[in-house]
Amino acid sequence: MTEAGAGQGAEQGPTAGSWVDVAERVGVDLHLELPGSGSRRGALADALRDAVRSGRLSPGTRLPPYRALAADLGVARNTVADAYAELVAEGWLTARQGSGTRVAERALPLGGTGTGRVPEEAPVRDPGPAHDLRQGAPDASAFPRSAWAAAYRRALSAAPAAAFGPGDPRGRIELRTALTEYLARSRGVRTDPGRIVVCSGFAHALRLLHGEKVLRGPFAVEEYGLAFHRDLLRGAGVRTVPLTVDEHGARVAELGALGSGVRGVLLTPAHQFPTGGPLHPERRAAVVDWARGRGGLVVEDDYDGEFRYDRKPVGAVQGLDPEHVVYVGSVSKSLSPALRLGWMVLPGRLVRDVVAAKGEREGWASALDQLALAEFLSSGAYDRHVRRMRQRYRARRDLLVGALAERAPWAEVGGVAAGLHAVVRLPSGREREVLLAARARGIAVEGLAAFRHPEATVGTGGGSGSREPGGDGLVVGYAAAAERAYGAAVEALCEVLARVG
Repeated sequence: MTEAGAGQGAEQGPTAGSWVDVAERVGVDLHLELPGSGSRRGALADALRDAVRSGRLSPGTRLPPYRALAADLGVARNTVADAYAELVAEGWLTARQGSGTRVAERALPLGGTGTGRVPEEAPVRDPGPAHDLRQGAPDASAFPRSAWAAAYRRALSAAPAAAFGPGDPRGRIELRTALTEYLARSRGVRTDPGRIVVCSGFAHALRLLHGEKVLRGPFAVEEYGLAFHRDLLRGAGVRTVPLTVDEHGARVAELGALGSGVRGVLLTPAHQFPTGGPLHPERRAAVVDWARGRGGLVVEDDYDGEFRYDRKPVGAVQGLDPEHVVYVGSVSKSLSPALRLGWMVLPGRLVRDVVAAKGEREGWASALDQLALAEFLSSGAYDRHVRRMRQRYRARRDLLVGALAERAPWAEVGGVAAGLHAVVRLPSGREREVLLAARARGIAVEGLAAFRHPEATVGTGGGSGSREPGGDGLVVGYAAAAERAYGAAVEALCEVLARVG
């Protein structure tokens, strides 16, 4: 038996059953076009050579058993067997017992000679910064792979057949039910599964609310926040009006002076982003009163509400008035942004409009991931993960604060009672200088100015005992770096800041 024959003999498998069974087991499909006349064996060999030369068949690719390919092309099995044997002899293919016939691990002609095509140089992967202190992401290495995989398996085993068909645009009922219980228990949210719409994160929620004109502008926002969110609103034709922020959060009393055109406000009340600190209880009540009196809405971004260290839990503003607050949360900070899972808890009158904006087909969040998250929540695995990460992030925060106190004692550190980042105040006019020095040191970190609304003015005092959080500073994330790399990142930052003082 020839070498090719030996390889094909290994591919034929059991004698019982059709070639279709073999092809399905091998899992290979190959598209080739043969001319209508001439030698079928020669044409097939030429087509396979061209497929290898062009890169359509890469080294190591397993070819179909010759019985399956013969049936696909409408030629005799011996024709395919002979073509394979010819290409094995030439070195284009290899055939080994138990491995089948594969494209050989061979070099293409160098320098563009012959008819071969020299592959383009592989792109160089960006290794990223030497030290990652950016805000906005959890420690990716801490994702609970084993617990998530176990929840996924349990969810798949228990899933009804309907879960694998077209979905409810509100999201899987299992997840909405689990969220109802979890949010009520951990965040003080008052809702039921019918008022929850699953989305792929906060940005998606904004697109559904504003891009489809469920809510109309202008819209008040905190003077510090993500420029990406402001850009998204501007792209939807929504003008944003900044509210001053101090150590007690947004000054919602300013809403009254904005006129009747402003009917909504976007807030981060549990932990103002990025300056830190919860919205004062009096202001929480005041913004709800404003929404009731104006017939307006509060959009509450609860982006990292699970992570608090030196303070009591702060419940959601939504619990004060579910009919005037849209509560938005996600797993981007608690688990991973890669999951693309979030939720909106809506006033009853908005559910139909948001579902219509989303569309009749669930195209944003995998139904299977939703089932897994429902199981992760219901089993208590989510709570255990959050508690574990809360301890880890608290230790990282303490390391950062302690190192800065020792190496840069002039630096005031704020916003650290909760969340995944700190604000390090800098002397006036020094922010750009420090950012450039950090970049030269391989540190990825952001300046406070990048989060300021372009229409906001930076004050020096807030009156009534309040202090403006504006001025120069760094927003230092202490979650994104892997555990083994975090200490070196803090040391590098301290070296930069030590030169400033």
